[in-house]
Amino acid sequence: MSLKVTNIRLPVEIPEQELANHIAQNLGIGPEEIQSYRILRKSLDARSRQDLRFVYSAEVNVPDESGILRNHREELSVQAYSEESFIDPACGISPLEERPVIVGSGPAGLLAGYFLTLKGYRPIIIERGFPVKERVPEIRRFDQGDDFQSENNYLFGEGGAGCFSDGKLTCRLSGPDVQWVLERFIDCGARPSIAYEHRPHLGSNKLPMICRNFRRKIDAMGGEFRFECRLEGIDVVDGQVQGVMTSSGYLKTSHVILGIGHSARDTYQMLYDLGVPMFRKAFQLGLRIEQPQEQVNEHKYGREEYLSLLGAADYTMITKGKRDLYTFCMCAGGIVMPSISEPNMFCTNGMSNSRHDTGFANSGIMTTIYPEEFGSDHPLAGMELQRKYEAIAFELGAKNYFCPIQRPGDFLKNRKTDAGFRYSGTYQRGVAASNLTQVLPPVVISQIQNGLPIMDQKWRGAFLENAVLVGPEMRGSSPIRIDRDRQSYQAPGFRGLYPVGEGAGYAGGIVSAAVDGLQSAKKLVEEFAPLEAAAT
Repeated sequence: MSLKVTNIRLPVEIPEQELANHIAQNLGIGPEEIQSYRILRKSLDARSRQDLRFVYSAEVNVPDESGILRNHREELSVQAYSEESFIDPACGISPLEERPVIVGSGPAGLLAGYFLTLKGYRPIIIERGFPVKERVPEIRRFDQGDDFQSENNYLFGEGGAGCFSDGKLTCRLSGPDVQWVLERFIDCGARPSIAYEHRPHLGSNKLPMICRNFRRKIDAMGGEFRFECRLEGIDVVDGQVQGVMTSSGYLKTSHVILGIGHSARDTYQMLYDLGVPMFRKAFQLGLRIEQPQEQVNEHKYGREEYLSLLGAADYTMITKGKRDLYTFCMCAGGIVMPSISEPNMFCTNGMSNSRHDTGFANSGIMTTIYPEEFGSDHPLAGMELQRKYEAIAFELGAKNYFCPIQRPGDFLKNRKTDAGFRYSGTYQRGVAASNLTQVLPPVVISQIQNGLPIMDQKWRGAFLENAVLVGPEMRGSSPIRIDRDRQSYQAPGFRGLYPVGEGAGYAGGIVSAAVDGLQSAKKLVEEFAPLEAAAT
């Protein structure tokens, strides 16, 4: 047995390495009596700008744990602790004649592929885009004004959209599967502290290396990646998957893990035409706001020395009502980037490198739109709604993937920002002064116009000061859910088809998508035996 000690509150000036001494002091024992400890959780309490504190929870091992439990101080919150174990299923016995195919190399596909390879199933991972080494220069060329590439961009390619989406690992899920996923990220190059930080962040500059390391480990264990290989059809006979048609040819397989991401719109259409059951789903959309990072630091920290200790400050806000408005994917010291999967469309997102050093902060200002507001009961109606407004944004952006921008005051008064407005933010390709009330449904515009002044009041007028709005942001989550059986993870009527991750509507971020991919792989392992034949 070990102990779980919570509510250990230390000024941010105290180094993490001194935590053991403070645990011992609070427990009323000497530091030498702590046999071992492990941080379970670390968060920042910023309620007092003059006295910021880290709040820790830790697993602790001491000789007299029973005595500690009898005499512990209530405010410290000490309890017996036994961590739930990761369930590693025994392999099934049903024969598996062909290698499983995983569609997509985003978080869901990578973790499903890693687990299956670890267990001896030698999956083939097909990816419509390019290896990350070739993605990076193409993205840079686009940012500098080159043509849009439909299969090699911020959203398609090794690592999926997650590879260039900041690398936030915040997740509402918890438990051994989440811990297993985080440990795999650490194995592939992430810093160990992501296992316990409240808002762990990899950084867009670190993610390409991490994705590449996942591929190398999967390759070394017998898996296989095939790039520039787009899924074009699924061969189904009498309700059973027989293979997949790809841009590189036919692959015979009876099991397909479908981790397509939330932007593979042509794949959604193909699945709908095939008859795969799917339905409309509420999704998040809105604008992004960009401010000088110094402005955010000043509001949150209060004391200048906190900046050197904590780095660029972030924030989270929400305005409650019939329809909540909230900040989303806040990127401290970040960059506004295009989030485009089709030509002649425009959408934004944000990302930060690990150093958070651009001098600007940006965040989504998001709300939820519901299926009954899509204007159609067609399963793909939400996707078509996205396309409608992304096409308008492309027109506003000079038909050149410029980013439509607007001063907050102009947005609140529903007037176009004048062309002479000088933008000093981070979107690289170019900007176009616009009226952003045109790039979102009226019900969403109304909510943002109502909520922004409330957010500004919470900051005593410092939230909208020196800020600029950019947009739209349409890819907060998938507008579609692909139906699947709760027990088997397979689509009804399509044995061997496992819809997973954000694209299937079952996740909302890197970690939750990775966990969903892992859990789908577990389902396959539980039923089928590993492959023993030579590679196909």
